[in-house]
Amino acid sequence: MATTELEQPDNDGLSARATRSLKAVPRIWNRFWRLVSLYMPKRLYARSLIIVIAPMILLQSVVAFDFMERHWATVTQRLSQATVRDIAAIIDLIETYPHDADYANIIRIAQDRMQLKVDLLPPDPLPPPGPKPFFSILDDVLSAEITRQINRPFWIDTVGNSNIIEVRVQLENKVLRVFVRRSQAYASNTHIFLIWMVGTSLVLLMIAIPFLRNQIRPILALAEAAESFGKGRPMPRDFRPRGAEEVRRAGFAFIQMRERIERQIEQRTAMLTGVSHDLRTILTRFKLQLALAGGKAETKAALDQDIEDMQSMLEGYLAFAKGEASEDPGRFDLEAYFQKLGEEANLRKCRLSTTLSGDPTVHVRPNAFARLLSNVIGNAFRYARTVEVTADHGRGSLLVTVDDNGPGIPADRREDVFKPFVRLDEARNLDASGTGLGLSIARDIARSHGGDITLDDSPMGGLRAVIKVPA
Repeated sequence: MATTELEQPDNDGLSARATRSLKAVPRIWNRFWRLVSLYMPKRLYARSLIIVIAPMILLQSVVAFDFMERHWATVTQRLSQATVRDIAAIIDLIETYPHDADYANIIRIAQDRMQLKVDLLPPDPLPPPGPKPFFSILDDVLSAEITRQINRPFWIDTVGNSNIIEVRVQLENKVLRVFVRRSQAYASNTHIFLIWMVGTSLVLLMIAIPFLRNQIRPILALAEAAESFGKGRPMPRDFRPRGAEEVRRAGFAFIQMRERIERQIEQRTAMLTGVSHDLRTILTRFKLQLALAGGKAETKAALDQDIEDMQSMLEGYLAFAKGEASEDPGRFDLEAYFQKLGEEANLRKCRLSTTLSGDPTVHVRPNAFARLLSNVIGNAFRYARTVEVTADHGRGSLLVTVDDNGPGIPADRREDVFKPFVRLDEARNLDASGTGLGLSIARDIARSHGGDITLDDSPMGGLRAVIKVPA
């Protein structure tokens, strides 16, 4: 029992450490994938190429550095064994027949039968060891075999002539010099396999890259069509579902969704047009009845004003509900619009300065975009005496900045002004009719173009409105 009580804390400690190690694995794994995603390319085409190329390179690396290295070493060892065995046989012949007359026959036999060029040199000291090559598998194997089979002082040179290996062995009263073709002691044709491996990989890549590009092209076309629809632009004329079955299904689903949305917009527009016509008829009838009816002029004027306000509010509601989604995209001239804006500033007795950089023509829905700018800039005219408008058209987007020296809007209420019918104490989001829809309509138009409107503090002390839309 005492032993069990002593061992229990150790088991608990091991269990706790194991639990902590298991809990650390997901954190390490998530950190690894965050690091990988940071350096991974963002485009699908580049990622697909990596998916194809990375396993191929990994497989070839394993083959080259594992199988090929073993095969290379084994073949080189066997060839070196045979070469050193021939050299050992020549040494035995020289020592068995030590007469000078026999040396000529030994040299002839070595050259004719063993493909070795043999010379006998005076008993001079062997040259000092030369530099070892970077890839020294031949030096290591050949030196080991000479030491094992001959076990005499020797010197080898595998760096000099690339096709010839020189071997010198110290004998009793002479030095044996042997010239061997490198192919006799070294697996020199292995590079052919590497060339075939790399060549076939390049051929596979030449086939895979166009195939991947052809498969990704329909996805890019679908993304372009969806982006154009989101910006209120017509779908590309040549768009049709292509590619793999999943991509085709996504394309057909997008087309059906687009048709449903367009039908809903058309039905809503037709309904609102009918409602607008009926309500305008009633308001016109009210005006005629007031004109024909008698009464005090003050009461009649008040009723006329109420009818005008009702009509103005009705137009604002319909404009907000209807939007400008049915308008076709076209070209909008910012320079001409700024000229008209200057005339409006003179009528309102406001100081206006405009700055335009880049192409003055933008591709938007003209009437809707004019309403967007009129709502935002008109809001600045109502509550400020000095207004600055800066437009920068470049790099596929249009950035319009409107600064004024008015009272501004508190930072925590700036998003509220874009909500329909919301009125602040400063009433910065009210349009001329007092419906509170001016900035709501403006943001709705900006987002239908794929952009947005944000509010910030102006360097002039008032409010800054930033309009950014693709153009």
